[in-house]
Amino acid sequence: MASRARVRAPELIGRGGWLNTGGTDLTLTELRGRIVILDFWTFCCVNCLHVLDELRELEEKHRDTVVIVGVHSPKFVHEAEHQAVVDAVERYEVHHPVLDDPELATWKQYAVRAWPTLVVIDPEGYVVAQHAGEGHAHALETFVAQLEAEHAAKGTLRRGDGPFVPPEPVPTELRFPGKALLLPGGTFLVSDTTRHQLVELAADGETVVRRIGAGERGLTDGTGERARFSEPQGLAPLPDGTVAVADTVNHALRRYDPATGEVTTLAGTGRQWWQGSPTEGPAREVDLSSPWDVAWFAGRLWIAMAGVHQLWTYDPEAGTVRAAAGTTNEGLVDGPAGEAWFAQPSGLATTGDRLWIADSETSAVRYLQRDGEDFTVRTAVGTGLFDFGHRDGAAEQALLQHPLGVTALPDGSVAISDTYNHALRRYDPATDEVTTLATDLREPSGAVLADGDIVVVESARHRLTRLRLPEEAVRVEAVAHRTQRAATGIAPGKLRLDVVFQAPEGQKLDTRYGPSTRLLVSSTPPELLAGGDGAGTDLSRELVLTEGMTEGVLHVSAMAASCDDDPANEYPACHVHQQDWGVPVRITEGGADRLPLVLAGMDDTSG
Repeated sequence: MASRARVRAPELIGRGGWLNTGGTDLTLTELRGRIVILDFWTFCCVNCLHVLDELRELEEKHRDTVVIVGVHSPKFVHEAEHQAVVDAVERYEVHHPVLDDPELATWKQYAVRAWPTLVVIDPEGYVVAQHAGEGHAHALETFVAQLEAEHAAKGTLRRGDGPFVPPEPVPTELRFPGKALLLPGGTFLVSDTTRHQLVELAADGETVVRRIGAGERGLTDGTGERARFSEPQGLAPLPDGTVAVADTVNHALRRYDPATGEVTTLAGTGRQWWQGSPTEGPAREVDLSSPWDVAWFAGRLWIAMAGVHQLWTYDPEAGTVRAAAGTTNEGLVDGPAGEAWFAQPSGLATTGDRLWIADSETSAVRYLQRDGEDFTVRTAVGTGLFDFGHRDGAAEQALLQHPLGVTALPDGSVAISDTYNHALRRYDPATDEVTTLATDLREPSGAVLADGDIVVVESARHRLTRLRLPEEAVRVEAVAHRTQRAATGIAPGKLRLDVVFQAPEGQKLDTRYGPSTRLLVSSTPPELLAGGDGAGTDLSRELVLTEGMTEGVLHVSAMAASCDDDPANEYPACHVHQQDWGVPVRITEGGADRLPLVLAGMDDTSG
């Protein structure tokens, strides 16, 4: 980045106001002299949550020169609610200022096209770098050190305390619980996600029997007092009487033994899975990515691997894991398990021969079913990444909003924790109908049956709520939504797609074993593209738009691997950068004939 483009950074505006600043509104003028990193995120997006964790070390190491500002830019209607943003900032332990921008005002000012996107502003108030997706922590660390030296020499760097003011802690027994499990003795085991613990509650669902975990982030085995988790979520009983735990931010699968109180690690290394990593092997030697839920099905433990949009399995007898369904591409595609697309699968449940899946980002309920020796994925409710709402009736037209949990009911139907609709819904395979069981829940994220009732994890009310299963469903007024992002105007005919990637300072593209870049293009509807779709290794491509089409969405997935540029080092450190974009487009005369998407660096449109 020796010759950097310098563009004056637009001011930060958002109708929702500022969080984590003690009530003070921030401006870029007041932050002049500091290196500012804008993190455009939304709390439904698992890739955004990965970036929050990537930034923690940078934030701590450079706390006197760097100010990270989260710009919350919602996808779903629920995410535009201010209290939901307040909850998310606490839930995910965001320790920097956050601007609540429900109308995407700052998003538009910075021409952001994807969640997550990081924008670097230098101490003089100029945008000097942009990165989309995950895997940029090392590049940012190098770039920040370079900016510090450069502006210290110029006298334009200002050191000191940052503007972060932590909110007052709230005393509750649970804090943003994730999932619950009924133990054989009638008590409940709950993943107390934000406190990094498991909690056993008495049969009343309120009284604490014991806490498992030290209550601080970490990946430590041992006794209930010593063990550490990091935002645990899903829970499932194993055949030996122990409990499998999806330890989400540790990218690990843990085991809790209620008889002894011991916690051990079943699978995962503590590192996040990246493209090119092994997808099967000894469980403790294979990386995982944000496992969100677990369920026993077909003689294996199935894992909802939200971070890579797949389902994996764990075989306790062989001690192995493997990817079992999904391609890592994000979307809604049915078919053979190995060819299906998911989008952040976050909840699992079993009914007989089916494994039910809450596929959160497509606002869908899917299921996996044995097909001879193989498995097939089908969709029961949901249409794709951009349509959501609260509508009952025939499943083909019913709508959900980012569901995180599914629960098998005694009659073979499935209860759906319809998280962003604050509702408990029901899908009945016998009638192919969706109904509403209960409303006025607050971000329900899971549920469990107990004595004929259903006990719902009300995550944002920090409690379990017991409900009678009604004989008749609740009626609600139908509401439908589409993701509200301005469409990009493009000209008919041919469109030049350029994914911009500039290797970080001191690195180069890793071509030792062939191409180090990957580009995958598709569209919704598929007929939008007459040419240029599919996979390839070049980050630039000519797309051909179908004559007569007027609008749609381009789906672009890009990956680039860069390594330290040091000829003397036989084994240089390498880093993977990757991002998925869904770009709404409107085809119109006079529209653009080039679509630039920045993976890392700056787009030099003058060239």
